[in-house]
Amino acid sequence: MKPAELRRLLASVRTGKTSAAEAAERLRAMPVIDVGFARLDGHREARCGMPEVVLGIGKSPAQIARIVKELSKRSTRVLVTRATREAFDAVHTAVPAARYEETARAIVVRRERARPRGSVVVVSAGTADIPVAEEARVTAELMGARVETLFDCGVAGLHRTLAVVPKLRKARAIVVVAGMDGALAAVVAGLVPRPVIAVPTSIGYGASFEGVAPLLTMMSSCAAGVAVVNIDNGFGAGYLAAMINAG
Repeated sequence: MKPAELRRLLASVRTGKTSAAEAAERLRAMPVIDVGFARLDGHREARCGMPEVVLGIGKSPAQIARIVKELSKRSTRVLVTRATREAFDAVHTAVPAARYEETARAIVVRRERARPRGSVVVVSAGTADIPVAEEARVTAELMGARVETLFDCGVAGLHRTLAVVPKLRKARAIVVVAGMDGALAAVVAGLVPRPVIAVPTSIGYGASFEGVAPLLTMMSSCAAGVAVVNIDNGFGAGYLAAMINAG
């Protein structure tokens, strides 16, 4: 159920067109969509403003296609993260409106497009960090944010970071995606008066421990205003940025 549908139901109860018992029965039936191998949350958009997001890892193409088909019956927006091209082919057969964001490894269904609002900037330290940055972009855009991406702005060439500061200052929220030493998040937070959501990536040589080193760097930032999500979690960063942007 979408928020608008919930408001219509409550308005119907208020005017007497729908009884309280009928409304309670409709609400009781909504939260769970049982498809056998998964129990989908059909009520999340009404509670949180965004439908349930599907993690593609560990699911077969057929399972993902079934899930997307069911969710798309109840919402104009569906997002599958970490999805393969094979999964998309199955989804596209079931839901022709679906598209594949290859770099982000995401499947998106979006049948209604409102004007994007606010400003979220997604910055990557290096080119190798772009897939995670793109996952953040796709997520924030699906949640209604206007998103700008700035790639390859790492501190190994600090002039590249300084060159984009004017754009960073205009954002409501900034997502900083960095592997290796992960220093970019603290640098950005020290330059602009905006919340920074830091995403450590698993890009780097042996001592980076597949993202643990940048994770610890970001969590130990001496610059204020930095929040850190899990390693490679572009989705989580994009989601949080969109929430800040909407507020």
